[in-house]
Amino acid sequence: MADEAKAKGNAAFSAGDFSGAVHHFSEAISLAPTNHVLYSNRSAAYASMHQYSDALTDAKKTVELKPDWSKGYSRLGAAYLGLGHHDDAVSAYKKGLDYDPNNEALKSGLADAQSAASRSRAPPSNPFGDAFSGPEMWAKLTADPSTRAYLQQPDFVKMMQDIQKSPSNLNLYLKDQRVMEALGVLLNIKLRTPTSDDMEMPESSPSPQPPERKRPAEAEPEKEPEPETEPMDLTEEEKEAKERKARAQKEKEWGNAAYKKKDFDTAIAHYTKAMELDDEDISYIMNRAATYLEMGQYDECIKDCEKAIERGRELRSDFKMIAKALTRKGTALMKMAKCSKDYEPAIETFQKALTEHRNPDTLKKLNDAEKAKKELEQQEYFDPKVADEEREKGNEYFKQQKYPEAVKHYTESLRRNPKDPKAYSNRAACYTKLGALPEGLKDAEKCIELDPTFSKGYTRKGAVQFFMKEYDKALETYQEGLKHDPSNPELLDGVRRCVEQINKASRGDLSPEELEERRAKAMQDPEIQNILQDPVMRQVLIDFQENPKSAQEHTKNPMVMSKIQKLISAGIVQMR
Repeated sequence: MADEAKAKGNAAFSAGDFSGAVHHFSEAISLAPTNHVLYSNRSAAYASMHQYSDALTDAKKTVELKPDWSKGYSRLGAAYLGLGHHDDAVSAYKKGLDYDPNNEALKSGLADAQSAASRSRAPPSNPFGDAFSGPEMWAKLTADPSTRAYLQQPDFVKMMQDIQKSPSNLNLYLKDQRVMEALGVLLNIKLRTPTSDDMEMPESSPSPQPPERKRPAEAEPEKEPEPETEPMDLTEEEKEAKERKARAQKEKEWGNAAYKKKDFDTAIAHYTKAMELDDEDISYIMNRAATYLEMGQYDECIKDCEKAIERGRELRSDFKMIAKALTRKGTALMKMAKCSKDYEPAIETFQKALTEHRNPDTLKKLNDAEKAKKELEQQEYFDPKVADEEREKGNEYFKQQKYPEAVKHYTESLRRNPKDPKAYSNRAACYTKLGALPEGLKDAEKCIELDPTFSKGYTRKGAVQFFMKEYDKALETYQEGLKHDPSNPELLDGVRRCVEQINKASRGDLSPEELEERRAKAMQDPEIQNILQDPVMRQVLIDFQENPKSAQEHTKNPMVMSKIQKLISAGIVQMR
C-alpha cells in the first residue's frame, strides 16, 4: 500500500535516515505515481542529503501534478537555492506566494534567496585578514600545543594549504574538528566543542550545548544558507504519535530531575506516564527499574528489567541497552541474595549480559558475585564438630598407612574448618609419606601461619626440607621451632640430623655422586644463586683460597660466615 510506504518514509525522515526515506517514498510513488505529496516528500529527502538535482526533478514533478499547491513551489525554491540558482529560486518562491501570500515558509525562503542573490553579485571579501597568509600561520600552529601534532598529519596540512590559497575554501572543511581548532588558534579565540558524557542511569537526553560566542570582528564568514527542509506531510495519526513521543520525553526529563533529588515516588510516576505515552522506547522502563533499585524494591526492579529485555528484543533495540537491563537485573538479584545458591541466578544474568556487550562494570559485578558466593559457601559449610570427626577418621587411616584415604578425610576436615592447624599438620605428614613434598611443605607453612606456637608445624616443615636435602633450611626451621618449645625431642633430633649432614659435607665425606646431586640441587636455589652472583662474596671466596690474612678477617663477620655455611651445606664449598 502506498500509504504504508509513505508512513515508513515519514518515520525514516523524522529519524534522520534520509536515504531510507527516499527508498520508501520511491516505493510509494511506484504504487501511486500521480500523488503530488509523495514527490514533494521525496524532494525534501533528497534536499536533506544535498542531492539538489534530484530534489529539483521531484519538485518540478510536484508542481506539474499540482500547480496551485504552494508547498510545491517551496520545494522548487529550496532545490534551486541548493544548486546556487538564486534568481530561479526567487522566482519559485514568488510564484508560490501568489497562491498563498501568508505562507511563512515561502516568505523565509524568498528572503534567503534574495540575500544569496545579492551576495553572489557583491565582490568577494576576506573576513580573516592575514590569519592564513605567509609563514606566520604555520608558526602559530607549531607554537600552540593543541595544533602542533596535527602538522604531522598530511590530510590536515593539505586542508590548511587549500585554505591558505583561498580562505573561502574554509567552508569546505568546517566539519573537521582539527580545522576548527586551528581557526581558533589563528584568530586567538577559544572555540568550544560539544562533548558527550556517558551518564549513569537513569538514562537522560543529552543537554543542548550553549552556542559559541565570537567577537563581531572575528566572526566566521557568512556562508551560503542551505535551504530549510520543511517537515513531512503527516497524517493525523502520525502527528498524534509524534506529539505523544515528545510528551513522553518531557515526562522522562521530569522523572530524571526527580530522581536526582531522591524524590523517587515522583520519578516513578513520571517514568510510568512516559511508558504509557510511548512503548517503543525501553529507556523509560529502564529508568523506572533504576529507581526501584535505589528504593530497595528489588522485585519490581527485576520485573521492569525483564519487560525492558522482552520489549527491547521485539523492537530490536541496541544490544547495549539489553546488556544494561540484564546487568541491572543481576544487581537486584545480588541485593536479594541471602545464601550462596541465591547468587547463582545473579551470576547467570551477568554472564548473559556479557554475551550481549562486554562491559567492564558488568564484568566487575560478575567477579564480585562469584567471590561472594564462594565466601558464603565456605561459611555455610563451616562445621568444627564435623571437621574434628573427619580429622580423626584421617588419623585412623594414617595409622593403617592408608595415606591417600587419610588425605581425603583431612581435606574434608579443612573444608569444614579452614582454620585448623592440626589438620594442615596431619595432611603435611601424609603428603610427606606419599612423596608429595611441595604439597607437604605448603601445608606445613600454612600450619605455622595459623599457629606459630604449634611445634608440630615446625617438625613437619623441617622433615620435608630434610627430605628435599635442604639441610641448612631445615636447620633454620627446627631452630625456629625450639624458640617456642625448647625441649621438644623431635625438634632437637631434627637439629642433630641436619648438623650431621652439614658437617658431613664440610668434611668432604660425601661420595662424588652425592656431592654432584647436592650441587645440582643447590644451583637451582635462588638464595644460593644470589650468593654466588654477589661481587663481595666472590671476593670473599677468592680470599679464602689465596689470601689467608683477609680470610681471617672475613670469619669475624657473622653475615659472611652465614652465607659461607650455606654454600658448604649445599656442597658448593668444602673446608679443608
